[in-house]
Amino acid sequence: MISTVVWGTGNVGRAAIRAVEAHPALKLAAVLVHNPDKVGRDAGELGGLDAQLGVRATDDIDAVLAVSPRAVVYAASGDIRPDDALADIIRAIEAGAVVVTPALYGFYDQRTAPPELRDPVLAAIADGGGSLFVSGVDPGWGNDVLPLLISGLGTTVDVIRCQEIFDYSTYDQEDSVRHLVGMGHPMDYEPLMLAPTIPTMVWGGQIRLMARALGAELDDIRETMDRRALDATVSTRTMGEFEAGTQGAVRFEVQGIVDGEPRIVIEHVTRIHSSCAPDWPTPPDGGDGAHRVIIEGRPRIEVTVEASDEGANRSAGGNATAVGRLVSTIDWLVDAKPGLYDALDVPLRPAVGRLGRRER
Repeated sequence: MISTVVWGTGNVGRAAIRAVEAHPALKLAAVLVHNPDKVGRDAGELGGLDAQLGVRATDDIDAVLAVSPRAVVYAASGDIRPDDALADIIRAIEAGAVVVTPALYGFYDQRTAPPELRDPVLAAIADGGGSLFVSGVDPGWGNDVLPLLISGLGTTVDVIRCQEIFDYSTYDQEDSVRHLVGMGHPMDYEPLMLAPTIPTMVWGGQIRLMARALGAELDDIRETMDRRALDATVSTRTMGEFEAGTQGAVRFEVQGIVDGEPRIVIEHVTRIHSSCAPDWPTPPDGGDGAHRVIIEGRPRIEVTVEASDEGANRSAGGNATAVGRLVSTIDWLVDAKPGLYDALDVPLRPAVGRLGRRER
């Protein structure tokens, strides 16, 4: 079995522990944590499982990497610590591990990753013999393999639109929601994630990757942005109150321009409460999240995916499916040559050996 480390136990890491434990080709070898309160706790508890897994969380990175695990699911955040995340991942690659992660936006299309990111990773691969595959947590498959698969069902394709529709009120990552995205801040506050060029920095790689797969020449990548204020103060289960008049919803697009028109579009519609911007797209049944791909052409094709996990929580379901895509590729990556991979390199992997298998 493939010895696999889960590095980080937040929203993504909890799902990663469950995914690794359920995969018949993988063996959970260690769990790395940053919070000292989590050190010594069983991985099953940290992953939200009912069973003890016999793996105790540790913060000793050197000790974990010293035994050369074959794979690492890097689930720690890269949003507010991109340099630290890159350094961690390089350490794991130099130790010979296959690393899968959503943390490094610049590698969504690895061929166009900036040299300051790409060169040290390639050097680590050459030195240590590991590999890297990055796919987004929003989730990546909704902005690459799913729209590309569906596009092949059409006779003509005018526009490919990928939507994430998300209610943050159930999300448990307050720093990102309030400060990176700006929910609850005054409308004149400019959150980092919404600043000009930042959406392109994050999602532009997926636009370029889809254009490459479609054989399309991009003229440009453009952004649109719209923000709405809360009409009334709202309270959330995980992050407290968000006051009336502060930012309550955001809608933006990253547009791949082909022949002067937006032809490949990644759109995010996010709210802190369902009452804000009710005229914007919503999940089909009024739930808290959905991912949708719309192919405008002949025929017009629309596919909506709603996933729930940790009860009926669809924000957790989105994380779980993103993690499922990453974890399912580990055995393929282990058998492949050491290298830097993206979503066009790594095939979709069926749930071999997991049909009917129950979570512990």
